[in-house]
Amino acid sequence: MGLIIRSSAIHAAGCYATTTIRKGAHVAEYTGHRISKQEADARYEHSLITYLFGLGKGEIVIEGHGMAMFINHSCDPNCETREEDGHVWITAIRKIAAGEEITYDYCLYDGGKDDALCNCGAKNCRGTMYSKKEVHRRKAAAKRSLKKVAKKKRKAGKRAKAMQP
Repeated sequence: MGLIIRSSAIHAAGCYATTTIRKGAHVAEYTGHRISKQEADARYEHSLITYLFGLGKGEIVIEGHGMAMFINHSCDPNCETREEDGHVWITAIRKIAAGEEITYDYCLYDGGKDDALCNCGAKNCRGTMYSKKEVHRRKAAAKRSLKKVAKKKRKAGKRAKAMQP
């Protein structure tokens, strides 16, 4: 597979096709050391940029090393990731033209309180690299939190009113 790393409008550096890639082709393998999620959390707690890929349910993490670590997120990707026999493959979901940046949807599912802002520029950009499921979960949690705050304010207001002569 012909790939090259060069500047990207999405994020600093990106991975680009140097030849046409057919739909269904393995574009790159996400390789690197495998460590526990706990070790990754400790090791990268204060890092602004990481090249981590969670396997399965996320208990094992690959510390990215190689071409695939430069593949950027997009909300309108040309690839997807597939776990096959212990390997993580970035696979083309459509034909990719020579010169086109290789992207996949990161579908992040955990992390701190950051928004994991997306810079993909796609028309359907959701504004974050978190998965649609995680975005929904976070919105629901924020809504519950707002309801709790409003309820506390109402109770405090009733107590204050009751204490007035």
